Amino acid sequence: MKKPVGAEKKRVKRSSSTAARDSNSDVPPKKQAVKKDLFQLFAEKVRDNKGLESRWAVMEEARVEYFRGKDFVSFMKNHPECKEILEEDSDLDAEDIANVLLGKNLLVRCDRVTKTLRPGKKKLSTWPAHLEIFRDDQAFSETDAFFAWTFEKRHPLWQTLLSFFWPVLTLAICLFPVYPHRCKLIVLYSCAGILLMILSLLFVRAVAFGSMWILLGKRVWFFPNILAEEATLKELFRFWPKKDEEEPPKWTSRLFYTVVAVVVVMLLRRHAPDEAARARYQRRMSNIIDDVLEWSPKLALSGLMENQPPVNITEAANNSSDAAGSDLTEEADLDETQGEEEAEHLTKSDIKT
Repeated sequence: MKKPVGAEKKRVKRSSSTAARDSNSDVPPKKQAVKKDLFQLFAEKVRDNKGLESRWAVMEEARVEYFRGKDFVSFMKNHPECKEILEEDSDLDAEDIANVLLGKNLLVRCDRVTKTLRPGKKKLSTWPAHLEIFRDDQAFSETDAFFAWTFEKRHPLWQTLLSFFWPVLTLAICLFPVYPHRCKLIVLYSCAGILLMILSLLFVRAVAFGSMWILLGKRVWFFPNILAEEATLKELFRFWPKKDEEEPPKWTSRLFYTVVAVVVVMLLRRHAPDEAARARYQRRMSNIIDDVLEWSPKLALSGLMENQPPVNITEAANNSSDAAGSDLTEEADLDETQGEEEAEHLTKSDIKT
């Protein structure tokens, strides 16, 4: 009697699963641990790679680094060499790898907190600043899905060296008053030049934005990431701004801010300090800077010694002799008064007798 084909297939699958279980049981525990750690190494390698675009956000009162699902798929297509570290599992596709990472708690699926459009916006933010854990299903998805790393990132060597360098820099700043005069000048002019460059850049950037917003109705920020908290060095100095996705401003608001700008400029011109006041402010600041640059421990010690009153030895001796003479005269006067009192007492007693 022939057995059904379905039963044979089930028996084959069952036998293959038992064989695989037996083969896994034969593997030593150390090799199994190494195989489990391959995905940890893969996750660390992918996180350190700059090809996967990521951002930082706040999730349940903690800062996390996250990426988008579609970016992970495109990254795996453009960087297939990253899967070589998985060895036997290197033939898995991006979705399967992400599901394994989710199962090992190396990733967690997140969702945006704000799901409604703000006034004046055409679509939701591409990179939300606040996230929450996705409660429905911790599975990989490409469509509007965010995934945050759950393990701590290994710090590179330069960050470790920088952590030791900061206390040295703090101590050097505290010892600035005892620097030689030439070193003080170098530090002062370097810091003043850097500060002036930063302020000039921010001022020109704001003037360009205001002019284009008033005249053309466009929001154009040159160096858009110059004030970003989390940005790479390349993104920090990116000059050209992104495309403006918001609605153009109304002509009434543009006219209002134009009037405000004209009024502010006129008030500044009217109440600007005159030449005498500017010279006085400049002289005062120059005196402060000169005091800082010319101060030294030697001058401080010499100033303290000069402020002390001089001690005259002859005057001190005369004062001591005068004090001794006054003490002797006081003692003689005391003896005389006592002698007079005794004489009076004797005369009174004689009269009575």
